[in-house]
Amino acid sequence: MTTKEAGVRRRALLPLSLALPAAAAAALLMDLSYPEAGVWILAFPAVALLLLSLIGRRAGGALLVGLVYGLVFYALLVSWTSRYLGPVPWAALSVVEGGLTALGLVPLTLAYRWIPRAWSGVWGRMLLLPAVVSALWIGREMFVGSWPYGGFPWARIGMTQAMSPLAPVTSWVGVGGLGFLMVLVVAMLVEAARSGLWRRPAPLLVPAAITVLLVATPIFPTAAAGSMRIAAVQGNGPTGYFDERSPFAVVRAQTEATQPLYGEDVDLLVWPEGGLDTDPFQNETLARQMTLVTTRIGAPLLANAATARDERYWNTSMLWTQDGGAEQTHDKRHPVPFGEYVPDRDFFYALAPDLIGLIGREYTPGTNPPVVNVDGVPIGLAICFDVIYDDVVHEGIGDGAQVLVFQTNNADFRGTDENLQQLAFARMRAIETGRSVVNVSTVGTSQIIRPDGTTVTSLDADEAGAMLEDVELRSGLTAGVLLGPWVQQVLLWGGLGALVIGWWRARRR
Repeated sequence: MTTKEAGVRRRALLPLSLALPAAAAAALLMDLSYPEAGVWILAFPAVALLLLSLIGRRAGGALLVGLVYGLVFYALLVSWTSRYLGPVPWAALSVVEGGLTALGLVPLTLAYRWIPRAWSGVWGRMLLLPAVVSALWIGREMFVGSWPYGGFPWARIGMTQAMSPLAPVTSWVGVGGLGFLMVLVVAMLVEAARSGLWRRPAPLLVPAAITVLLVATPIFPTAAAGSMRIAAVQGNGPTGYFDERSPFAVVRAQTEATQPLYGEDVDLLVWPEGGLDTDPFQNETLARQMTLVTTRIGAPLLANAATARDERYWNTSMLWTQDGGAEQTHDKRHPVPFGEYVPDRDFFYALAPDLIGLIGREYTPGTNPPVVNVDGVPIGLAICFDVIYDDVVHEGIGDGAQVLVFQTNNADFRGTDENLQQLAFARMRAIETGRSVVNVSTVGTSQIIRPDGTTVTSLDADEAGAMLEDVELRSGLTAGVLLGPWVQQVLLWGGLGALVIGWWRARRR
């Protein structure tokens, strides 16, 4: 590479005056790829616009571009956080996640500066550079999804494809692997366009082949293991944080919506997260009501409530039986910071005492397995936002779960995109794991989803009702569950390692 060529390669493609609006436009397109709009194909031009805005920038300029993208994207994507609590939590989450996103995008810019100088051949720029950029993209998602306070992996690009023909790829390489392949195709096309390589057919064969692979990949096969007749009840009771309620109003709503199922053949009855008013282990009246329901339905009840033991609070799902108790329980693995507990409470209370004061309980992270057993059938669990954490879902499948049940309470986000976004994540989990999913909410939308991601039945938002279906059971591990976590680790450390080696080689050259 000549000195002139090297200078061209290092020059920013877009002046900052254009790069910042392009980054904002990328954020808008990326948000539209998630529900409610759910136009999944827009994720691809969103990636292209963002990469074009980053190419050739110095670290400071890349940080500014990334900040615009991150702030706009999260402000749009999680606007539902302001539904009841106002703009402060929404702004705080958007700023934190947007700032972390900006930091995570700087290595992509460095890759565009160093990798072409370290490996200047056609295949170095058409294959190695896009691969490193795509791996760093997934590394950024892992960073944002794990830190601070356990992270917030809500905005992984692979999750945009829940309703697209690309979704089956997750059953082979996991959500992170699908995201890597998506960014890889876009990065290769961007490199071909900016380098004039589109005139040569050979370099374009690789992105073309990956595109065909993405579209044509079938779902990883799992084995049929019978069926279970599962009823899921959406009571539409007063379960929001600020809802006015009389004593036992929530369990009454759930019970009334369950009554049409009495006399039906049911193997398992499922109520949503927050479907009980109080701790049934501490409240004899509520415990008797639950026992009455299980007796009339003729099946155990998988319910959820805030429970107290050992002077600590837990978000607990319990399998209540006709014997009047629950021996099998699971506590939520990832309580929501600033929702279910307050990290560094004294510090944040000094900043926003009114808001922090609303969060009276401090939920403890669970350690027990996310599985209950019903008549010999292992059932995997995830409580509310735990659906977005790979470790919870994968652990349940690893423990033999033949169906997944996700319990959630979306009452604090009525009329927003939050429930539909969470439902899309549940659909992607069905495809990734090869399992049916029963996703039940207090206020909707609730659905029973087949292992291929299609919907069996659903209940609309803000309506009480019940779903009763013969739910398909399946066994066996998909490659996405078995290899997905390893794929992400290889991408994270491989991307960072390639970046460091590229820096070293570029300096020597």
